[in-house]
Amino acid sequence: MRLSSVGYLFKQGVRNIWHNRIMSVASFCILTVSLLLIGFTVLFSANINMVLSSVEDKNEVIIYITDGTSNEDIAVLGEQLRETANISEVNFYSKEQAFADIKKNMTDAEEIFKYLGEESPLPDAYRIRITDIDNMSSTLMAINGYKNIEKVKAPYDFVNVLTGLNSIITLVSVIILAALIVVSFVIISNTTRASVDIRKREITIMRFVGATKTFIKIPFFIEGLVMGVIAGCAAYLLTWLGYDSLVSLLSSETTLFAAMGVTGFIPFARLSLYAFFGYVLVGAVISSVGTVFSTRKYVKV
Repeated sequence: MRLSSVGYLFKQGVRNIWHNRIMSVASFCILTVSLLLIGFTVLFSANINMVLSSVEDKNEVIIYITDGTSNEDIAVLGEQLRETANISEVNFYSKEQAFADIKKNMTDAEEIFKYLGEESPLPDAYRIRITDIDNMSSTLMAINGYKNIEKVKAPYDFVNVLTGLNSIITLVSVIILAALIVVSFVIISNTTRASVDIRKREITIMRFVGATKTFIKIPFFIEGLVMGVIAGCAAYLLTWLGYDSLVSLLSSETTLFAAMGVTGFIPFARLSLYAFFGYVLVGAVISSVGTVFSTRKYVKV
């Protein structure tokens, strides 16, 4: 195809947006709302996964050491734990420190502590953090095989709930995203079909005078592409304006997230570039493909 033909078809596509501005505005609004729903679903899923990760980081496994274990054997156990896969942090928690912390937190039980004396009745311990809680069971099975371990205290119920919740959120997010994309495509196709129906006589004449199907479809493709890019930019700006306000509201001290110890959400500045290209790309693909899809029956003459 010659360069002049490409320029002509591009101008026709842009001109069609203005000539059919009522339908163009309708397509623009529908596509913008659809992109916003898709975008906020992705942002919500990303933030929920970050929240779950932050809660996951707070889980801790305590390994109680057998009473009477020598300092050398305690040190050996610590090295074994640090060399174990899926463990991100290992901290020794002496029985003296544990006893001191209990005294500090239970100031109303002085009589009991006087009875116990100054020597700590608690065991030495290691506090560890698991990197991937999905593999916590296999990691703890390996740890249980080490010597000089009296007991392992792990939040199994918490881990099961957290991993289950993470799986559910991921599945629901994927389903919602797929549904939104399909619905957006169908709505844009139907909206474009109404616009194409207005020009069906023009298309029929072009077919009779020898215009190819591709030649007829390209202006519609350009029209949908331009509308998708414009809608993507609009959705990006609206997200930019609304996201930070929503995050500020959810981050206030009175919300559930604050009670869970979540200190913040993903800042939009970190996602802005991905959001822009994502909105523009998805908008362009849905709109252009949906537009061309709607012209199929009118070029079969």
